[in-house]
Amino acid sequence: MKRVAAFFDIDGTIYREGLITELFKKLIKHELVDESVWYDGVRQVFMKYDRRQGDYDSYLDAMVDSYTRSILGVNRILIDHIATKVIEQKGDRVYVFSRDQIRYHKAQNNLLLAISGSPIELVEKMARKYEFDDYRGTIYVTDDSNCYTDQIIPMWDSVSKSNAIKKLVKKYGIDLEQSYAYGDTVGDFTMFKMVGHPYAINPTKALLKMIYEDEQVAKKIKVIVERKNVIYEIKMSDVKFLDLE
Repeated sequence: MKRVAAFFDIDGTIYREGLITELFKKLIKHELVDESVWYDGVRQVFMKYDRRQGDYDSYLDAMVDSYTRSILGVNRILIDHIATKVIEQKGDRVYVFSRDQIRYHKAQNNLLLAISGSPIELVEKMARKYEFDDYRGTIYVTDDSNCYTDQIIPMWDSVSKSNAIKKLVKKYGIDLEQSYAYGDTVGDFTMFKMVGHPYAINPTKALLKMIYEDEQVAKKIKVIVERKNVIYEIKMSDVKFLDLE
C-alpha cells in the first residue's frame, strides 16, 4: 500500500524567517566572517526588503552569495557546530499553523519530509528536532579535507524540489494524489502541482500570482495567512491584488 506524505519547505513555511540568516549572524558574532561582508553584500538588499521596497527572494539571493563566499575554505565541522546552536536557540520560532500540521501528520502516520533551500547542515537539525522521516537541503560541497569549496547543489528552486520529490516517491512508495505540500515561495510551486493537497503559507506575491494564473492549482490549494495571533484561510476566488506592480 502506498504511503501518504507531507512535504514541508522550512524557511518562511515552518520557521518564521530564514535559517541561513541566523547562521550568518552567528558567523559574524564568532568572528568567522568579517562584519563588512554584511554591510557590503547584504545590508542594502535587506533594508529594501525590510522597508517593503524590495522582495524577499532578492534578499535571500544576496545572503546565499555572501554566505558561499564567506565559508570558502572553512571546515564543515565548524559550520555544523554553529548550525546546531542555531537550531537549539531559534528552532522553536515557528508558525503555529505549520507546527500544528506537523503534529497532525504525525498522528495520521504520514511521512514527514523536509525539502528546503537552507544549507543541509541546518535542514538536518531542524528535521531531527521535529522528527521528520527524511530531508533534502542545499549542499555546499566540501573537498577532501572537509573544507567548503565554491560549488553548490541547490534545493531552493522548483526544478530541484521537483526532482527531490520524484526520488522520495520512488524511495518510499508515495501516493502523490493523497499527499500534502507546504510552501511559501515560487520555488515551492512544482510541489503544489504534484500533490493533491497543497498549502501556501503566507505566500509571496510572486507565488500567489503563479497560483492565481494556474487554474488547476488554484482550485485545490489552501492559502493560509498567520499574522500576530490570528490564522485564517483565503480562497483564491476572493483574491484581489491591490498593488499595480
